[in-house]
Amino acid sequence: MTSLQIQAQAKQYMRSVPDIQPGYTVRVHEKIQESGKERVQIFEGLVISVHKGHTPADASFTVRKIVSGIGVEKVFAVHSPALDQIEVKKVAKTRRAKLFFIRGRTGKAARMLERFTTAGEFAIAVAPAKAEDVAPDEILEEVVSEEPTVEEAKKNDEAAA
Repeated sequence: MTSLQIQAQAKQYMRSVPDIQPGYTVRVHEKIQESGKERVQIFEGLVISVHKGHTPADASFTVRKIVSGIGVEKVFAVHSPALDQIEVKKVAKTRRAKLFFIRGRTGKAARMLERFTTAGEFAIAVAPAKAEDVAPDEILEEVVSEEPTVEEAKKNDEAAA
C-alpha cells in the first residue's frame, strides 16, 4: 500500500485528544480487564516523550511517575481504544523534545516549573487538538470576561477589610 492509502485508512481510528507535549503532567484513564470485569485505572505523571509515528494514528507518548520511590514509565498509544480519556493537569516550561534526563534526578531536581499562571492561558494550552472544535480566542474571551475588573477588585478588598 502507498503512504496515502495507509494514512486514509488510519483516519477512521483517530479521535480528538488534547495536545500532549513533553513537560505536561497528565492523567490517563485506561480501561483494564480483570476477571471478566472492566474498570478504569488512572495513571498520572509527567510526559517525558512524544512519538508522532508514521501515520497520525501511530502516535504515542511516554508518562513517568514515582511510586514508592521507584520510577515507573508507561507508553500509551494516543488513539488506542483502551484509553478512556486524557486530562492535562499542569503545563511545564521545557526546552527539550525528550525529557529523559528526568530519569536520573530525584526529589526537587526532578520537578518542572509551570509555564502558565492564569486560567485563560491554561485553557488555551489544553484546548482540543482540532481547531474547528473550539477557537482559542473564544476561550480567552470567556475567561477574561469572568475575571473582575480593577475597580471591582478594589471594592471587594475594601468590603473584606
